[in-house]
Amino acid sequence: VIKINLEKEEKKKNFQFQPTTKRRIKSRFTGIIEKLFKAIRRFPLAKTTSLSPALLESTTVVFKKKANANPLQWKASPGLGVGLETTSSPPLLSFSQLPLGNLSGGTSVNSLKTRGLFLVKAMEGSRTASLNGHAGNADKNASLLSSVGNSTNIQWHECSLNKNDRQKLLKQKGCVIWITGLSGSGKSTVACALGGSLYRRGKLSYVLDGDNVRHGLNRDLSFKAEDRAENIRRIGEVAKLFADAGVICIASLISPYRRDRDACRAMLPAGDFIEVFMDVPLQVCEARDSKGLYKLARAGNIKGFTGIDDPYEPPLNCEIVLTHEGGVCASPCEMAEEVISYLEDKGFLEA
Repeated sequence: VIKINLEKEEKKKNFQFQPTTKRRIKSRFTGIIEKLFKAIRRFPLAKTTSLSPALLESTTVVFKKKANANPLQWKASPGLGVGLETTSSPPLLSFSQLPLGNLSGGTSVNSLKTRGLFLVKAMEGSRTASLNGHAGNADKNASLLSSVGNSTNIQWHECSLNKNDRQKLLKQKGCVIWITGLSGSGKSTVACALGGSLYRRGKLSYVLDGDNVRHGLNRDLSFKAEDRAENIRRIGEVAKLFADAGVICIASLISPYRRDRDACRAMLPAGDFIEVFMDVPLQVCEARDSKGLYKLARAGNIKGFTGIDDPYEPPLNCEIVLTHEGGVCASPCEMAEEVISYLEDKGFLEA
């Protein structure tokens, strides 16, 4: 149990923290401790390491942020710290003091947070070095930590098996077939027909249907413009993972805005994103209206419905266009065969 006794510090320093400052310090420090102990559980510990008061009072820990940087030293002071013990091979964790004193002498709350997070980074580096069996890699790997969106201190880990290995196993090439069009244009029907045709050829595929994904992964999203963009982004990321696994992923959703579809295309290597446009006129889709959504939209019961009071932006340079010509529409199986012909021509159905 670690206690942050700010009242004791106040008496010792003969000053008083502002209430808001107290809350910020406790919140920040609690977050640091949580990060430390989450990391501790993942690392081997030196057998000689203990948390005895004598050790904590006498230990000085030396860190290096990166190669050729000046070492940072923290001497004994109230609090608990975790450090990288580089004298052993592979490197292990050791315990020392985390400076909590001197808060009134210019040490800001932000500085306290930064130091705590640096300790966590040092441990992340030690774990990578331990796994690789090279103590010298700790600094190198720590420098590879990055921030993506709201995720901080993360690192991409490569596996020995890659996409090519999985494609050879499956005897096919992973890709994303992105079927877009108005509601009622036949996207889901064609997607399922395509999945069935690939299955009969011994090829592995998976359909990501827009409505199906909203039953689970995207159940927290509405149909507002910003939520639609997030819906498509998430499906794009999942589709990318399927393609990386060597699977032919068939994404079927309205995806009305070009910028969102283009963003998904940019997630994949060139040529692996195959955009299929269901070019079916609005009046045909509305006449079908199998879900009754157009009727509700016309009555004003659904706002922002694509094609009625929200725009659909047709693709400008898609790979495949499945058209409805002269009032005649090809069967779903015929449309699926057109897509399969494209896959065969581009070599996706062989490793």
